[in-house]
Amino acid sequence: MSSVATSPVMQFLTGLQKVGGLKGIDIANFTDVSKATVSRWTNGQKHPHPRTQLILSDLHYVVMRLSDYYTADEIRAWLYARHPQLNGQRVIDLIHENRSEDVLNILDRLDSDAYL
Repeated sequence: MSSVATSPVMQFLTGLQKVGGLKGIDIANFTDVSKATVSRWTNGQKHPHPRTQLILSDLHYVVMRLSDYYTADEIRAWLYARHPQLNGQRVIDLIHENRSEDVLNILDRLDSDAYL
């Protein structure tokens, strides 16, 4: 069994693409790397920096929680949209700025049906 196929990074990338509807360019935007770098991660040729792995992990967690409510296309739009509950900020920016807690607070409200 290949360690690349079961690595957390591969699981994150697969989930982001299949469940979240994200493309390589989306993941590159979230992690502030080139699309070619994302392709190298996907192919197991390179591994992301630990800080980038945290971004991928947080993004994956958010996408998986959103999948309970939205389709892949809706998830992708939700990640890029400006949200009133985030003072007009976008989820993509908050996760990149290591402010995932702000996003998770909104998801907790979504879970409790506080807003949809």
